[in-house]
Amino acid sequence: MSSRFDGRVVVVTGAAGGLGRASAERLASEGAHVIAVDINDQAVQELVASLPSTSLAVAADISDEAAVEAYMSAAIETFGVIDHYHLNAGIFGSFVTLPDLTTEEFDHVMAINVRGQFLGLRAAFRQYGVQNSVGNIVVTASIASLTGSADLLAYQTSKHAVVGLIHGAAVYGGPLGIRVNGVAPGIVPTDLFAAAASATGGKNDMEKRASTTPLRRAGRAAEIAAAVAFLLSEDSSYITGQVVSADGGATIINTVRPSGGAGAWDTNAVDTHLYGHR
Repeated sequence: MSSRFDGRVVVVTGAAGGLGRASAERLASEGAHVIAVDINDQAVQELVASLPSTSLAVAADISDEAAVEAYMSAAIETFGVIDHYHLNAGIFGSFVTLPDLTTEEFDHVMAINVRGQFLGLRAAFRQYGVQNSVGNIVVTASIASLTGSADLLAYQTSKHAVVGLIHGAAVYGGPLGIRVNGVAPGIVPTDLFAAAASATGGKNDMEKRASTTPLRRAGRAAEIAAAVAFLLSEDSSYITGQVVSADGGATIINTVRPSGGAGAWDTNAVDTHLYGHR
């Protein structure tokens, strides 16, 4: 394994499991000191204990302004500077359809996935200013940032908003030498969807749905982490403001062509699930 991040300090949010854990492990394996942030204190402590580099676990709710300031302060107190950020933490909400989606659920998803990423970006830029330094930021977007579906509306809306944050921050950061990019994972079975293991569109049928992508398989968290490491490293030094899809090719498919599975789906099964009670 190369050592592109030797001595670098990197914040990873949502680090206790799934994509965040894989990212923390990949970056630490390349020499980074990881500030692992997660709302699950025990899990993030266990993660840091397993990393090969000197790292720090911080329990924090990324949607809370004071909590973001606290994890930033802890990082600076321990390491003095922060070089890079993987703003990854997010939730998906429930699979209820639009008429049944409550304002409380919508607001909660937006608070974590949009407000939380905004607070992380703002904190990063403020700290770069204090340090008078440059650095790189990667925000976790989603295949749901680029396409539409009839369910997971709050999640989908929040991930579209994340692209706006990425673009705006990249335009602002470019003249300062700060690059901001996004990674948009496709179907990657992680604990994020564990609570919906039995739901259609949840974890139980991920492998089946992924089998229709050009690569004909689901992704692995380590593959997303590799993309994150690339975007944080100087190997991507002329890339900013981009949302890099790591989705097995899912978003390039023309679904009305035979090669895209045109007519291969039982639409009655899908429509009955979504609209049968109406």
